[in-house]
Amino acid sequence: MGDFHLHITSTLGLLLGVSLAAGVFADVFHLPKVTAYLLVGLLVGPSVLDWIPEVHVDGLEPVLEFAMAIVLFNLGCEFTFSKVRRIAAHCLALSAAEILLTCGLVTLGLKLFGYGSSTSILLGCLAVATAPATTILVLKEFRSEGPVTESTGFLVAVNNFACIVLFEFAFLLIHLFQGKLDVTITSELRWLVSNLGTAFALGVAGGLIISYGCGLLKFSRWLVLLMATTTFLLGACDSLHLPYMVTFLVMGVTVANTSDMKNKIVGELDHLSGLLAVVFFAVHGTHLDANAFIAAGGIGALYIVLRIAGKWLGVYGAARLTRQPLEVRHWLGTCLFAQAGAAIALSTIAANRDPELGKPIQDIILGSVVVFEIIGPLFIRQSLLRTGEVPLAQAINHSSRTPLEQVRAVVDRFRAAIRHDAPERTVANKVKVSDLLRKTNGIHQSANFDEVIAHIEHSHDNTYPVVDERKRVVGVIRYPLLSNVMFDESVTTLIRAEDLASETESFLYPDEPAQRAFELFEAETDDCIPVVGRAEPNELAGVVRRSDIMHALITQHRKTK
Repeated sequence: MGDFHLHITSTLGLLLGVSLAAGVFADVFHLPKVTAYLLVGLLVGPSVLDWIPEVHVDGLEPVLEFAMAIVLFNLGCEFTFSKVRRIAAHCLALSAAEILLTCGLVTLGLKLFGYGSSTSILLGCLAVATAPATTILVLKEFRSEGPVTESTGFLVAVNNFACIVLFEFAFLLIHLFQGKLDVTITSELRWLVSNLGTAFALGVAGGLIISYGCGLLKFSRWLVLLMATTTFLLGACDSLHLPYMVTFLVMGVTVANTSDMKNKIVGELDHLSGLLAVVFFAVHGTHLDANAFIAAGGIGALYIVLRIAGKWLGVYGAARLTRQPLEVRHWLGTCLFAQAGAAIALSTIAANRDPELGKPIQDIILGSVVVFEIIGPLFIRQSLLRTGEVPLAQAINHSSRTPLEQVRAVVDRFRAAIRHDAPERTVANKVKVSDLLRKTNGIHQSANFDEVIAHIEHSHDNTYPVVDERKRVVGVIRYPLLSNVMFDESVTTLIRAEDLASETESFLYPDEPAQRAFELFEAETDDCIPVVGRAEPNELAGVVRRSDIMHALITQHRKTK
């Protein structure tokens, strides 16, 4: 019998199996699943245990690109033009400051420590990129919502586009000053603009095809259309050597602004996103090279420190100057540390174009992404918890069954099936209201109508707590009542929040069991209930949403089935 060689399909199965185990450990140790998948991929990959043949790692590259394309399409679908205008009003200054400071700090820092100007400039440009897949999938894992979450998506999109443009222009200028240009600078600029323009046009075309097709075809055929469009455009970008990240981001933006079924389209892709996330990060983890991190040495460590400092200080400084909320000042920058796809791809391009200049840069990027991809999700998780944009229950696994208890649960379920007993379906008593809390400051009772509308534009609810000077809840504004006066200009100029508020007797306390919230929602039509402190003056702590309670109920039911 000849030597046994693992087939690439078995490699994929092995990665999924070890990722399943990693996901369980992530729950036990309260880690983001993304980090667990990356770590287990690194562990079984060529640089550590070497269970995965290196040829298979390269062979799975199309899987990474496909998953990245889907993530970028989903991200683009968040940006309707009206939403972009609203977010841009307070995020453009943050984005510009973060990009300039990150690029400048890395470039000047490396130059001061004696590294070459060309190397320093290109690394400064690459430092701008933020890993879209890692960042966005962590946000989706925790179902976060709020200003930091919203701003993170915008900054990630701008970062990667800016990184591509800055890198290409920097490389062009470096070759110009070194006398390495084989053609005129005008031709190079024309080629660069042509590439970006073609990628943009393909994205618009793909978006229009999906918007038109989903409006024409039966719902059951949407997924085939989405898969066909995505895979064809991905192959076209690879054949034409176009930046596919631009194409799929633009494709998502096009769908968001040309289809009234955007949410259903994204929901249909969600059927794939769970599996794609596991495959993407497990395969991506096998690409990480622990030896490259060690080889990067001092310059790698310096690059990591300078990039982190640039990201955080850029956002903090701009947010403080523009008087943005404290949670944006302190925690938005820490959501931008992850780095992988764009930086790796561009560093590979640099190494192919100019091995003497690009190979050291590629080594530094490959070494540093090992750190950024592991710590990035951890910082995002911490930021979301600190800002209150994710309920604690989303970040903590509440299943505490031992293996023996699970055996008993299986036996009990079998007995119940024989006796035709209906299993009890309640939210676990261990889950408290505080675990499902989403923080909000509410609307001050003296707020004018425009301020009320501004609050609602940033909210995903249709019920809004109104508070007094001591942050006590004096009532709630319900959207149906608000919509009745929204278009009466003679009234809106005189109205204050307290005039729109209705009394409510439904309150929750943080230490109450989640079951209490479920009972209140059964008797209420509101989509959220205010949570207040027990001690005087009973300050508003936040709200509990009906959707979060239902999510906890469904999750608990699945664990007890």
